[in-house]
Amino acid sequence: MSSEHAPCRRDLERVAALALTEAGASHAYLGWMMVVLASEFWRPHVAATPPERRLMLAPPCLFRAGPCKRAEADQINDDGQCQCGNVCQLPAWREKAERLGYRVMVAENASGIMKAVVSGECDAVVGVACLGILEQATHSLVAAGVPCMAAPLLECACQDSSIDESWARELIDLPYQPSHQPKPLGFIEELRASRQMFAEAELNPLLPSRATSPPPGPLGATSRIACDFLARGGKYARPFITLAAYSACLERPHAEAADARQPDHAKRVALSIETFHKASLVHDDIQDDDAFRYGVPTVHREHGVATAINVGDYLIGLGYEIVAEDAASMGAAAAADILRKLAECHTRLAEGQGAELLWRDGSGETFTPADALEVYARKTSPAFEAALYGGVRLAREAEDVEQLIHEFCKRLGVAFQILNDLKDWRGDSDNKLEAGGDVLGNRPTLLLALAMERLDDAGRGELRSLLDACPADAVQRVRKLYEGAGVFEAAMATIGDNQAQAETLAEKMPTPRLRRLAFYLIDAVLAGPNDPSAQAKASQATAAP
Repeated sequence: MSSEHAPCRRDLERVAALALTEAGASHAYLGWMMVVLASEFWRPHVAATPPERRLMLAPPCLFRAGPCKRAEADQINDDGQCQCGNVCQLPAWREKAERLGYRVMVAENASGIMKAVVSGECDAVVGVACLGILEQATHSLVAAGVPCMAAPLLECACQDSSIDESWARELIDLPYQPSHQPKPLGFIEELRASRQMFAEAELNPLLPSRATSPPPGPLGATSRIACDFLARGGKYARPFITLAAYSACLERPHAEAADARQPDHAKRVALSIETFHKASLVHDDIQDDDAFRYGVPTVHREHGVATAINVGDYLIGLGYEIVAEDAASMGAAAAADILRKLAECHTRLAEGQGAELLWRDGSGETFTPADALEVYARKTSPAFEAALYGGVRLAREAEDVEQLIHEFCKRLGVAFQILNDLKDWRGDSDNKLEAGGDVLGNRPTLLLALAMERLDDAGRGELRSLLDACPADAVQRVRKLYEGAGVFEAAMATIGDNQAQAETLAEKMPTPRLRRLAFYLIDAVLAGPNDPSAQAKASQATAAP
């Protein structure tokens, strides 16, 4: 693995597999070995991080004297401390880490860990947790360029959890050793910049003054609602892609890249793409009559449909204005190419959404899996494409990579949308507060198309009647039909196919850093419980060799 760049998951897999083969050990321990290798790669950089800038990941429980009573959610404090009342090792570990200056966080999931890092609360991570959580977190942290070390639990259960105490102690006690050695390049700076630019102090200077200083009363209401929604939430994945692509194409020397700051014209292009994305969400929520977005009522539920339509239109106009106003800084040719790409992607998005609406509302035509994939390619992929192209075009001519970017983002977007369909069957804390919303809304999805293709006549008839009548138990009954037809497995296979094609295209990116960004996007966008590569490893052993 190169010491100049942060290793990606494929780097770790390759070296770990080789090490296991040479040692004659089972590849069932691949995940374990990857965590160990990542820890050793980052050891000097974790040591060079002051303890007060380190985050310790603690397991939910280290109780070993009987049944754990932690199951009830109200037994966890806001700060993550368990109140089960049992004698547990965890308080001692926590106290030790906090005494050294660490911030301590219960390791429940990888996304929460990345959120703490991206928000700037810490610069390095030391983990003591279940191997599954550490694998997910390590992949994200390592590729992003965040120094991290970990000691997996030997036994991972709410009862009889155990840890190699000397190993864990050695990680937590790692002494602070300042170093002038440059940190391997990742994408943490761009991840942080894409989030920070939506804080009011950074956002307002990037917006036209009309948007930030609207007149009082009705004349300024649209701007106020739009700007509030723009800054309200989300992962800011698309602005990150633009900023990271811009940095990747500059190919700065190592020391320069580590200290580089994004110029305002790059941030404005990133911002414009987020305004288009947020506009599409406002309109999409209306068309699907979704109740929540970012954990709060959607714009049309809060302000009415007519106002929400107008807010979405305002955001579209604002996005084009942001780019056009900064054309001098980015160059007239680059600005023209970026505006062309934004318009092209915007049109394709509307075509995909329009086709979905016609099928949903009864166009009379059969909705096949191929139709679903084409809708996804038009509806979901364009925002990724505009973001990646915009960042590349700001830094260099992009004619030679425009088609490659299009094909890569098509595969990435399709796989992402299928993951989103699967996510609908779980629900979440932000937008899909109830599972099965796509079924209740009679939305045409790949899952539905696969079911109609795979079920027999009786099954198709039952599914149609459930979608038309929507009885109280519709979601549960549709789930059983989907499971019987192998719909979820077929969807996961389609994700895997698109991910494999995206990886092949990523290898063709013209520079090493742009290739690393493409692979990072695959890992980041397609990560989670539905990640096919993660599921493929799910049966591997979780205990130490």
